[in-house]
Amino acid sequence: MAEKKQIKEKVEKVEKVRYSDEELQEFKEMILEKLAQAKEEYATLKAAVDHSSSNDTEDTSPSFKTLEDGVSSSAKEELGQLAARQYKFIQNLEAALVRIENKTYGICRETGKLIPKERLRLVPHATLSVEAKNKR
Repeated sequence: MAEKKQIKEKVEKVEKVRYSDEELQEFKEMILEKLAQAKEEYATLKAAVDHSSSNDTEDTSPSFKTLEDGVSSSAKEELGQLAARQYKFIQNLEAALVRIENKTYGICRETGKLIPKERLRLVPHATLSVEAKNKR
């Protein structure tokens, strides 16, 4: 009986090296939700960039059109940057799903330690622990 207790204590002392299948499933569901939202936002941004000439100043006088072209171009560029950032976020979320399937999700790529759940809930595509990120 004492032997079983010692083994149990040793097992509890061993640091967790990966998240359980149940925990990974929980993260997967959260990421799939965020991914769906991100794809919707990306589609909206992309549509805004592609169709930014509609509802424009095409029917107003030329002097206003010149001023509006600059504003329109600037706004289109900003929308394009937002769309690019959103696309990168989508790619990062998709990569996180691959790590879940490989059962490597939540493991810091520099320290090899588990990234705390709190961090993964805030930044589900994180590949570095805060400790490793701060060293950079």
